[in-house]
Amino acid sequence: MARSAIINVMVQAAMKAGRSLSRDFGEVQNLQVSLKGPGDYVSQADRKAEEIIFAELSKARPGYAFLMEERGVVDGEDDQHRWIVDPLDGTTNFLHGLPIFSISIALERQGQIVAAVIYNPAMDELYTAERGGGAFQNDRRLRVAGRSKLSDTVIGTGIPHMGRGHHGNYLVELRNVMAETAGVRRMGSAALDLAYVAAGRLDGFWEIGLSPWDIAAGVLLIREAGGFISDMDGGQTMLESGSVVAGNETIHRALLKTLKTPLAKR
Repeated sequence: MARSAIINVMVQAAMKAGRSLSRDFGEVQNLQVSLKGPGDYVSQADRKAEEIIFAELSKARPGYAFLMEERGVVDGEDDQHRWIVDPLDGTTNFLHGLPIFSISIALERQGQIVAAVIYNPAMDELYTAERGGGAFQNDRRLRVAGRSKLSDTVIGTGIPHMGRGHHGNYLVELRNVMAETAGVRRMGSAALDLAYVAAGRLDGFWEIGLSPWDIAAGVLLIREAGGFISDMDGGQTMLESGSVVAGNETIHRALLKTLKTPLAKR
C-alpha cells in the first residue's frame, strides 16, 4: 500500500517513539513515575515519547499547532492545522507490564480529522487512516464487524477508576450492556479500543470522561472502516464532551439505546 506523505510523517514519528517505549517497557521498574491525579500516572517514558513525536512532527511540518497530553496546547503559525497526540495511551497497563498500550496521532485540518495513526509497539501493530482513503492495519484494509444483533457482540468499554467519572451511572450502563451482549471487555487503552472496532475485533465500544487525544485518531479509523461513532447523545461532540459510542450502523444505534435504558428492577 502506497502511503501519502503526511501518513509517512506520522508513521515515522510513531515508530520512533515506539522504539523508545519498547526500551522503557523492558526496564519499567527503573522509570520515574509521577502521580497527576487519583489513579492517573505519568512516567519518564510518556514524556520521552512525547518529546520524540513533537520533534519529528515539528521538523516535518513547521508551524502546525499541537494538542498533546503532557505538553498541552502549543500554538503554531499555521492556524489551519493541529496535531492531536497521546504519546502513551494506557500508561497504567504499561507500568504494570501489560502489553496493551499505544501511541495515538491525529491531524486536524480546519476542525476536521483528516489523518490518523495508532501504534502498539509491544505487538508491532500499526493502524492508519486518511480521510477518504480507507483504514488499514499493517497495510491490510480494515472493515468494522458486520454483526447485527447485540446478543452476538463483544463490546469494549472503559471502566472509571478512583477519582474519575460517576461510578453509579457507569454501573447502570454496564449492567444494561451485560444483559444484552455476548461479552464486555476492558482493555485499558481507549485509542486501541477504537482501532479494534475499526478492525472488527470489537463489535462496539463506549466510554465517557475521555480527552481529545484519546479519541481523535480512532474517530477517523472507525469512519474510514465503515463504522459509526458519536457522543453518548448521538451527536458529534466527542472531542469536546469526552464521551464516545462506536460500532457498525446497527450496533451503534442499538448500543446508544441500551446505554440510555433505565436500569430494570430485578
